[in-house]
Amino acid sequence: MLHQRFDLHFRGSFGRALMKLRLGVPKGSLQESTLQLLSNAGLAVYTSGRSYAASTSDPQIECMLIRAQEMARYVEHGVLDIGLTGLDWVLESGLEVVTISDLVYAKQSRGKVRWVLAVPEDSPFRNAEDLAGRTIATELVGVTRSYFAKKNVDVNVEFSWGATEIKPPDLADAIVEVTETGSSLRANRLAILDTVLESNTQLIANKTSWEDPCKRQKMHNLALMLCGALEAKGRVGLMLNVRRKDLPGVLAVLPALNQPTIAALSDEMWVAVNTVIEETRAWEVIPQLKAAKAEGIVEYPLNKVVA
Repeated sequence: MLHQRFDLHFRGSFGRALMKLRLGVPKGSLQESTLQLLSNAGLAVYTSGRSYAASTSDPQIECMLIRAQEMARYVEHGVLDIGLTGLDWVLESGLEVVTISDLVYAKQSRGKVRWVLAVPEDSPFRNAEDLAGRTIATELVGVTRSYFAKKNVDVNVEFSWGATEIKPPDLADAIVEVTETGSSLRANRLAILDTVLESNTQLIANKTSWEDPCKRQKMHNLALMLCGALEAKGRVGLMLNVRRKDLPGVLAVLPALNQPTIAALSDEMWVAVNTVIEETRAWEVIPQLKAAKAEGIVEYPLNKVVA
């Protein structure tokens, strides 16, 4: 019934001749960072209150807000053509989807997140083997069971509906919980014993949709722009002019993404230099460039860097 309702929403009463790509955006903790990434990539998503449906600036792309935990299911079933969700939830689902691209970003950072095995700081447990016969609370039940099975450790894995950090020691002996910075674990006086899984956001596709040439090209284009937006995050462009004789000194200062672009100017004694640097480096690099006799230095923001 849910499948039919979503499908009717996207198809409309009279059908549409224009190819439509149905995109799933993770609702919840990743929602804002994902919407910002899509915006930086050039695709604006317009949400409306509590509605699961959203429109976009591209008439060929329709959007739905779905919990990351459920994304692989709706992509695999064909309700969605493509979706953004974590590797953790793809593995947990056990469903077959096409992974188009890894997009390494999280709620607070550009890094991966970790699912970790944690216990109270004052507990006697020091490794996974010490937990034989004990109860582990987690939302990532399947992956956790596989982790302990590989170690030949028999444990009782219980699904946690939330607030997992507060369950040890009364409601569970240990937990497997996701962490980006570790601050929540530390606040609850929990110690990490091991990393169960490293996860990052993935762009995944329905296998049938992936076989459609028009949809596949659209998916490739979306992946290209998303990766470009991620590459640009935290970076800025620099343009400057310098006399040819002073160019070696300027190039020695620049930490280029690949190699700086050097272009001749109307005055043959001068060249223009264009490059990309980490934004945090600009504070120290620009004064060094000035000292190396660069002139007309311009720092500018970047939306996308496409290799």
